[in-house]
Order: sequence, then C-alpha cells, then structure tokens
Amino acid sequence: MHGLLQSFAHFFFLLGGLGLLLLGVLDSSFLFMPLGNDLLVIALTANHHQRMLYYAAMATAGSVAGVALTDWVSRKGGQKGIEGKGQSRRIRYIEDKVQQNGGMALVVAALMPPPFPFTPFIIVAAALQYPRKKLLGIVGACRALRFVVEGSLALYFGRRIIRMGQNQTVQRFIIALVVISMAGSAYSIWNWVRKSRTQA
Repeated sequence: MHGLLQSFAHFFFLLGGLGLLLLGVLDSSFLFMPLGNDLLVIALTANHHQRMLYYAAMATAGSVAGVALTDWVSRKGGQKGIEGKGQSRRIRYIEDKVQQNGGMALVVAALMPPPFPFTPFIIVAAALQYPRKKLLGIVGACRALRFVVEGSLALYFGRRIIRMGQNQTVQRFIIALVVISMAGSAYSIWNWVRKSRTQA
C-alpha cells in the first residue's frame, strides 16, 4: 500500500500543473483525496518557486471543475436526493447551515482543510438549488485564496514540510487517512447509486 501511494503521488507530481487539475477534479467531486492538492501545491512550489501562481490557478480550476460535476449530479436529484429514512445527522446539520446562510457555509467549507466535509456541503447546496454561478464563484475565490496562501508558505517552509512528510509516522498517518477516506468515498458512491435506483 505504501509503495502504491508513493507511485500515485509521484505520478501526479510529474504531471505538474495538469496533475493539480486532475487531482482537484477528483478531490472536489465524489472521491475524497485528503490533503492531495494541498500537499501537491506545496511540493511543486517548493521545487519551482516561480510557478507558484500557476500551480495555485491549476489547483483552483480543478477544484471548481470537480464542484461543477458534483453540482450537476446533485442538482438533478433535488432535495429528494438528500432526504429519506437514511438521512444522517450530519446531512441534516449541513442542510440547516446551508438554509440559514448558504454563502457563509460554503465559504467555511471551501477554506477549511481535511477532514472537514467539503463535498457534502456542495451536494446539499446544489440539491437545495443554491444558485450555481454563486456557488462556483464562492468556491473558486475561496480555493484560490487557500492555494495562494499554501503556495506562499511553501516558498519559505516548503522543503521543511517535505522533510516532515518523509517521516515514517507522518506517512503512516496519511496512509491511514487515505484508506479511511477511500472506504468512505466508496460507501458514499454506493449509497448514492442505491438511492438513485430506488427513486427511478
């Protein structure tokens, strides 16, 4: 598993900006890639300081594209897609927050790092028909700010962070987080497909 994840990370690192774009789409849609784009922005910027803004822009573009995909699917399902007997307490909480102040809820979700549940906020907002342009605009602005801040920090501390990431304890923690997240993503997709078939 460790070698597989290293190869996975190396593959996206070699792709550079394109890797950030692809990883952003994955992370902001139905698959949860914990700290993926954040760490990749830091690693790439630490090696190529002059490309920091380019990396931040590509990571932001990927994130917005992933959100657009999630929005398209969730908006079609509407509020029925997030209701029912199996509705979790967390979804009800997110639904309440979006209904009370959708804009602020999305700002917080887009700025907070993992394991904060970003995608569920997008799913609920889209299902409740939150304006698409506004949703994408908020996510784009907040993710751009987040990646620029991370890139700026990488200009000063990037290599130290990379050395920290080479620590075996840190690597084991990240691997455990990835495995848990992949299992959660698989369950979320299965649950969504099951509900779609039931409603059809």
